[in-house]
Amino acid sequence: MTAGLEIDQVDIDLGGRVVAVTLRRSARARRMALKVDPANGAVLVLPPRIAPAEARRFLSQHRVWLAERLARLPRALPLADGAQVPLLGRPHLVRHQPGLRRGVWVEDGVLNVCGRPEHLPRRVTDFLKAEARRLMVPQAHDLAARIGRTPGRVSVKDTRSRWGSCSARGDLAFSWRLVMAPDWVLTYVVGHEVAHLAELNHSPAFWRVVDTLVGDPGPAKRWLKAHGPALHRVGASP
Repeated sequence: MTAGLEIDQVDIDLGGRVVAVTLRRSARARRMALKVDPANGAVLVLPPRIAPAEARRFLSQHRVWLAERLARLPRALPLADGAQVPLLGRPHLVRHQPGLRRGVWVEDGVLNVCGRPEHLPRRVTDFLKAEARRLMVPQAHDLAARIGRTPGRVSVKDTRSRWGSCSARGDLAFSWRLVMAPDWVLTYVVGHEVAHLAELNHSPAFWRVVDTLVGDPGPAKRWLKAHGPALHRVGASP
């Protein structure tokens, strides 16, 4: 839990559909702010001294807005036997194999998962994270070498607000969910962050480095805008 931030949850009835809204009390907030995103669902940020009753009134007043925004979210895709999970942009059928002891492996478009059924979501997630790390870490080093740079630490995380980042020290971080996107989209994000090793900004010089590394960024940026929210819904509850 972040210092100065308390997290709670309330339920609100949206015309027969009960939705859980996360309450985040922030010392930096000056007014209540309601938002909806694919990763976290409905979130209400509260200033420190707002009473719970006032927060409920605020939610009640914005019930229609909230219902409309939630309806726009892509469908949640729970990780379960029979689900179709993309891997590098290609759908793979998740098949539970309780009688085998091979961990998780891909074969003929099927993502096979051993072990107990309650462990299946975690096993699939761990597999996807490992695949993301296996692909993106060496690619980041290879692309950096092309512009005469060496990245610091390269990590894979479940980032929510951005697909990748580059720190002032040259550490790179990427969302593991990119492994579900087509390979050319993943490569664009890696190249984008590697380009920041040379230009820690979004100047014309930066975009020239991006073009040198991965070509025209337009198609990948458009793909992420259109399909990125669905990647954050993989593993979410319906």
